[in-house]
Amino acid sequence: MSLPVPSDIPRPFDAVMLDAGDGHWLYVEEVGTRGGVPALFLHGGPGSGSQHTHRLLFDPARFHAVLFDQRGAGRSHPYLSTHANTTQHLVADIERIRTHMGFDKMLIVGGSWGSTLALAYAETHPERVSALVLRAVFLGTDSEVDWAFRQAPAEIRPDLYETFVAALPENERADPLAAYVSRLTSTDPAIRDPAARHWYRFERILSEFAPGAIMLPETLSVEGRVPPTPIIEAHYIANHFFMKPGELLQGAHRLGGIPGVIVQGRYDLLCPPRAAFELARRWPGCRLDIVPSAGHAMTEPGVFEAMKRAIDKLADKR
Repeated sequence: MSLPVPSDIPRPFDAVMLDAGDGHWLYVEEVGTRGGVPALFLHGGPGSGSQHTHRLLFDPARFHAVLFDQRGAGRSHPYLSTHANTTQHLVADIERIRTHMGFDKMLIVGGSWGSTLALAYAETHPERVSALVLRAVFLGTDSEVDWAFRQAPAEIRPDLYETFVAALPENERADPLAAYVSRLTSTDPAIRDPAARHWYRFERILSEFAPGAIMLPETLSVEGRVPPTPIIEAHYIANHFFMKPGELLQGAHRLGGIPGVIVQGRYDLLCPPRAAFELARRWPGCRLDIVPSAGHAMTEPGVFEAMKRAIDKLADKR
């Protein structure tokens, strides 16, 4: 299934390049109706950038929705920059955007890494969040990364995992996750870019419950577009997402006054459902919506619809 993409995807009624400091400029767009329900969308990755289809989550007649590309991602500048690019910088960017828009509070929507960032912001500025809708909860821990890129594929899709490992030189296969992160954080494009192509394909396959393609090339590809997400993602993985172990779960009590819905695919291999379950247990006023027969991606059957229902319902409670 794919997202319902009408020919008239809402177009931004305004867009700016916002000076975030540190040499970074953020692409920020506004969709819907000025004066509507304030909402902010946080894309995943880190590094994937906002997509036109993300606008479809917000009824343009009801919402004043803001979407932006995080540091180093999408249309923001400088592209692929990891300088001054940390979780704390991104939380400060969200607050800068809120102030720029003149919002008192915002309904925040985020999936995967976007859920991590939404939680980090909400736990820092709970008084500025009217509600949260999170998809595929990721708490930014080393154990979740190990699950996504080693444990889950090795146990559940061993044929795929074998090709992921086999593409590396033999002397790097003992710890393939570390080997890929090392390559992806290299400043040498000849080392970095082939690893980025392979990592991207691996992650895309794992994001779907029933992917069409289930295998990878036998060697790291030296041709084709270089996907940005693995490069920014590896920067965050190498730095433990710039958070203390268990930080977001330990701070979940700060969400007590914020209503929220977690939309979680039951068979998500990239963001283990256990993380969503543990967060929901510690977050008063949160509802966990498990989507059956769905994996990680927002395009999985029932996931987009569940998110949109949650967004509309929480907006009604303002």
